[in-house]
Amino acid sequence: MSEHVVDVSWSRGGREFTYQTYSRDHEWRFDGGVTVPGSAAPAYLGSDTGAVDPEEAFVAALSSCHMLTFLAIAAKKRLVVDSYVDHAVGEMAKNEAGRPAITKVTLNPVITFAGETPDAAALERIHHLSHEQCFIANSVTTEVVVGK
Repeated sequence: MSEHVVDVSWSRGGREFTYQTYSRDHEWRFDGGVTVPGSAAPAYLGSDTGAVDPEEAFVAALSSCHMLTFLAIAAKKRLVVDSYVDHAVGEMAKNEAGRPAITKVTLNPVITFAGETPDAAALERIHHLSHEQCFIANSVTTEVVVGK
C-alpha cells in the first residue's frame, strides 16, 4: 500500500561510552526533509533541551492519526470542523510481560465546529470510528481512550 521512511542517526561524538555518560541525543530525518532532534526522556538520561523522546513521539503519532481520521470522517459527514486541539497523555507502566511500555494513551480533544455541532452520542460514534480506522491505533496494542 505505502512505505514510510525515517532515517535515525546517532554518533558518539568523542564522548566516553559508558551507560551513564554516552549521549542519548540523535536525529530523525523524515522523507519530506524535516529533521527533528531526538533523545531519551530525561528520566532515562536523555537531554532536557527540547528534543523529542520516542515515548512522546508515539503518543503524538496516535493523537495525530486519530485527529486526521476524525477530520476525514467529519468531512464525509459534511460536518465542518474549525479547530481540533488535543492534549494527549501516555501512561508508562509494566505490560503483561512485566516490561515498561506505554500501556494507555488518553486523548483529550477539544473540537470546534462551524454550523451544525454533533450531539454527544454522534461525537462518540465519530471518535469510535476514528479509532477503528486509525492506521497507528491498528498497529499497536496500547489502550487508547478518548477522555470526556
